[in-house]
Amino acid sequence: MNTPLRKVGVAMLVMVTLLLANATYIQVVKADAYRTNSLNTRVLYDEYSRQRGQIVAADGKVLAGVSPSNDKFRFTRTYSDGPLYAPVTGFYSVRYGAGGMDRAEDEILNGSDPRLFVRRLSDMITGRDPRGGNVQLTINPAVQQAAYNLMTQRGYTGSVVAMDPKTGHILAMVSTPSYDPNQLAVHDSKEQETAWTGFVNDKKNPMLNRGIQETYPPGSTFKLVTAAAALEDGNGPDTPINPAPNVQLPGTQTSLENYGGAPCAGSTFKDALAHSCNVPFAEFAGKLGKDKLNATARNFGIGADDITLPMRVASSSLGPLDSQGALYQSGIGQRDVRLTPLQDCLLAATVANGGMAMRPQLVQALLAPNLSTIENFKSEELTGDAALSSSNAAILRDMMIASEGFTKGAGKKANVQIASKTGTAEHGSDPKNTAPHAWYTGFAPAMDPKIAVSVIVESGGNRGLEATGGTVAAEIGRAAINALVGGG
Repeated sequence: MNTPLRKVGVAMLVMVTLLLANATYIQVVKADAYRTNSLNTRVLYDEYSRQRGQIVAADGKVLAGVSPSNDKFRFTRTYSDGPLYAPVTGFYSVRYGAGGMDRAEDEILNGSDPRLFVRRLSDMITGRDPRGGNVQLTINPAVQQAAYNLMTQRGYTGSVVAMDPKTGHILAMVSTPSYDPNQLAVHDSKEQETAWTGFVNDKKNPMLNRGIQETYPPGSTFKLVTAAAALEDGNGPDTPINPAPNVQLPGTQTSLENYGGAPCAGSTFKDALAHSCNVPFAEFAGKLGKDKLNATARNFGIGADDITLPMRVASSSLGPLDSQGALYQSGIGQRDVRLTPLQDCLLAATVANGGMAMRPQLVQALLAPNLSTIENFKSEELTGDAALSSSNAAILRDMMIASEGFTKGAGKKANVQIASKTGTAEHGSDPKNTAPHAWYTGFAPAMDPKIAVSVIVESGGNRGLEATGGTVAAEIGRAAINALVGGG
């Protein structure tokens, strides 16, 4: 063979090799990336050619379903009571993808999960229309509705989270203001864009799930953590406390005072929690020190970065606790302490469960298209270590019952005993002149807990600077509790 032909042959061999290498790269290495690319219309058409699975509540109520469509996409996602359940279901859009549970459980819902392979094969052989699996949540519609109704009637911005303290099952997850995911599920591109633009440009941020995606200073609800640590450190409900109206923060010229600058209306640890006196809890935190306070907080779940529902949950934190002054302020839930409403609910739930935090759980079961069970989810402990002993949890429960007795607000029922703690959290660059966040966390029935709840109303709701957890948030928490154990 002469030299020119040899060169041509080598060049052709190289080109074929490169072509094979490129084909291998595209079909093997980059296959998943191309398959999931939002610009891949073939995948999009294929997905919409199958009937997407349903998202249902614990009682079987359909929260997200489908309806037939007359356009090139065969099915349209539909959401019953869209704004009510949007923080949980999320959205499913041709143009903007998916969010919430519709995104987190997409493989089950669109039928591509490996556990549905036999079903897909059977559909192909028998000619049945392929369908996705279903996701059953732990949500209790009555509790969700009761909390949402009051939050929206009052025009509040905030969140309500409720859970079963014994299992970790999330019974409600409300975030207001909310949005209607049906507006994103339509197939008209311009309608989708108009809705999306309106939602993302809204200063009230309706697409934010405040229950798990936002953290706040918890104010006096954090005193449950400080109280638990103090009890574990050997203090008792009758331990004497400093009833002074204020105390100077160590190493500073700044004073920390009780609410309204008044002396504590009592002289014992139990009185301090019942009347939410700041000075005793600041001093407890200072005596406990960074390590003990952090250790107790961790066993309540604070700082855990592996909580998924399977939606991602923002991590709560105490901050650096780098001085005695920081400890004093953190002991009352201020300074750098930041909790999600879900984590705040875990504070009450852990006390209700005898001191052991359970892992929060939003998915109850994954179901095949024929409703047979693919997977049931079992309850599990969050950390494996108790935040406080069962005996100290009982003491703290009784202290919370006393706290509820001094808490204002509507919704109390004589047949429902609640153990609770309120919080009024300062925030912003000028906290004394900024309406505080109003908190309420508690559980009921106190002696046999079925539900724990946390409520945050941002920036005082409708009461401005005069807002407190009792006057603003308590009635909403009680409404959620009464929906489950109080007869509605």
